[in-house]
Amino acid sequence: MSVEAGFYGILALTILLILRVPVAMALIAVSFAGITAMIGAGPALGVLSNTPYSFVASWTMSAVPMFLLMGFIAFHTGLTGGLFEAAKVVLRRLPGGLAISSIFACSGFAAVSGSSLACAAAMGRIAIPEMVKAGYRPSIAAGCIAAGGTIGALIPPSILMIIYGVFAETSVTQVFVGGIGIGVLTALGYCLTILVICWLRPDLIPARISDEDAPPDWSAVFQVLPITVLVVLVFGGLFGGIITATEAGAVGALGTIILATLTGRMSWHALSRSLIETVTSTGSLFIIGVGAAMFTRFLGISGLSGFISSFVANADLSYAGLLLVIVLIYLILGTFMEPFGAMLITLPIFLPILRAEGISLVWFGVLVVKLLEIGMITPPVGMNVFVIKNVAGKYVTITQVFAGVIPFILMDLVIIFLVIALPGLVMFLPNLMK
Repeated sequence: MSVEAGFYGILALTILLILRVPVAMALIAVSFAGITAMIGAGPALGVLSNTPYSFVASWTMSAVPMFLLMGFIAFHTGLTGGLFEAAKVVLRRLPGGLAISSIFACSGFAAVSGSSLACAAAMGRIAIPEMVKAGYRPSIAAGCIAAGGTIGALIPPSILMIIYGVFAETSVTQVFVGGIGIGVLTALGYCLTILVICWLRPDLIPARISDEDAPPDWSAVFQVLPITVLVVLVFGGLFGGIITATEAGAVGALGTIILATLTGRMSWHALSRSLIETVTSTGSLFIIGVGAAMFTRFLGISGLSGFISSFVANADLSYAGLLLVIVLIYLILGTFMEPFGAMLITLPIFLPILRAEGISLVWFGVLVVKLLEIGMITPPVGMNVFVIKNVAGKYVTITQVFAGVIPFILMDLVIIFLVIALPGLVMFLPNLMK
């Protein structure tokens, strides 16, 4: 073992990432070079040749393409298109009702997507023009959708949570269930933020919209019945113990295809586009996962993971102190790294420490996903912000979108504090399943 080699590996990885080398390539290159330096080229080639199969062949990983396919088909066939209209019918009379409707629509989209980027893009196209037309300041309208998109990775199915469960060797279903609590808490927190802004700054969010007294179009609510049936089918079976998280992906994908066909929304174009996007997205995620698995092997051989665990134990950090360090690291990484890379680079270092400290890996998985999603809206590389700029560029500049997410980032920090101070907010539902 060579702890020094582990430190040099992390330093080299950091430099490569600063130079904008793709995360997967940086992980694979550093791991291969490090293992070669420590025990030779033969073992390094063995790790390089065996890791892709051992990672992808995991039964749990098959849920990733299935949930992605479920989300892409629901999006391209328009099954999710009525979510905003349906929420607006119910919530438009509230102060800031359009913004609150967009948050609930994002939550509904999250239940079939698992991707914050897809959620932000879909809702941004629909909701931002309508909010601007109703008198909302463009920056706050765009910021609301950018933040609401982060719910896509919190409410199951969450691709981040699946990957975390595989690497942490913990129950994906338990992490899913824990994610419901923080997803709902986030949605409610964002709605509270909107109400406060509406109260303090009516120039940003009008308290009333001009047509809110018009008769509601209740037909919009019936348009979301297919997606409601899908959510009940998948998550009723999952949380009722009938199907596993892995099987839920297959059931969801098949159910989406059947519903889209029965409602007349399925076409060869939508199906082919969904399949292509599923394959490309899965490939991108899996190659990062392969690199992370190699990096984990490299750190294990070097002994760095054990060294850091011993150092933390000897440093006698308090529970709050340890979590504060971890939270700060993820918030910093989120400013310049995409979530999958940030999570998979850090898990090999943090997981041994968490196990040694007796911290629940289910609870930590939900916390990590929440921290990573904050990074999706923080400058300078908030990916959701750039997505919103792409779909609503005629209304806002990138600077305005970043300004619009600030109130929601502040609410996210409050939520992080609550999750750390009150772990039961996350663990209540998983504990009921035991």
